[in-house]
Amino acid sequence: MPVSRRALPSTTEASDPTGLRTAAAVMLWISVVLLVDTAGSLSVQRVLGVLTWVVLFAVLRRETAPVRTQTAIVVAFATAVEFVFSPLLGVYLYRLGNVPAYVPPGHGLVYLAALSIGRSTWTRLRRRGLTTAVVVVGGCWALYGVTLAPRPDQLGAFWFCCLAVFLICGPSRELYVGAFVVVSYLELLGTSLGAWTWQPRDPVGLVTIGNPPSGASGGYAWFDLAALLGAPALGRLLGLSGPAGGGAEAGPKSPVAM
Repeated sequence: MPVSRRALPSTTEASDPTGLRTAAAVMLWISVVLLVDTAGSLSVQRVLGVLTWVVLFAVLRRETAPVRTQTAIVVAFATAVEFVFSPLLGVYLYRLGNVPAYVPPGHGLVYLAALSIGRSTWTRLRRRGLTTAVVVVGGCWALYGVTLAPRPDQLGAFWFCCLAVFLICGPSRELYVGAFVVVSYLELLGTSLGAWTWQPRDPVGLVTIGNPPSGASGGYAWFDLAALLGAPALGRLLGLSGPAGGGAEAGPKSPVAM
């Protein structure tokens, strides 16, 4: 369907002039959570879950209503995917065989970190170069996964193709640059710590999967797209005021066939 290119939602620039500090703080928190969970019990996971919800709400207090709506969509969508693909289908498994309590709010924080990177002045001034860098680095990683990697990774290559499409004609390309940075980092950290493990193949045994898949950020980009496209409709349904871009003016519109 026709999709107009949207500017990323804005936040309180005076308190976070680049947006990168928010992303760094969020990624630091999630890193701490994963490190603590390495040897934690179910009770520890529950405490981490409560604390992560507190952090998520604290970050959202600075955001506009549309961004809060987008985050809610990501949390709902990603949580549903987690329960289907982990305990039900077993595509990947968490350390204790459950979906840890910190995962649903963690998805909201991942979205906000990617969003903060994408709307930062630093990223916007270097959008073309950063987009190229993501395509090159992600492409090399995906190519390695299907050619030289000791564990073949066809799923990662497919997801990288999804990411490339989003970067070329997605509604907010800077967001996908941020998603590549944040999701790739957390996937590498989480799998290296043993917080979760991707299975070698999909449930029917047709598609090979890396640990982690090289293009995991491309799979996550679907959550971001759902948030960007679904927030305006949900906002109207809930009677939230304000433009879909959270106060930011939309950039030049160029319809793209999706």
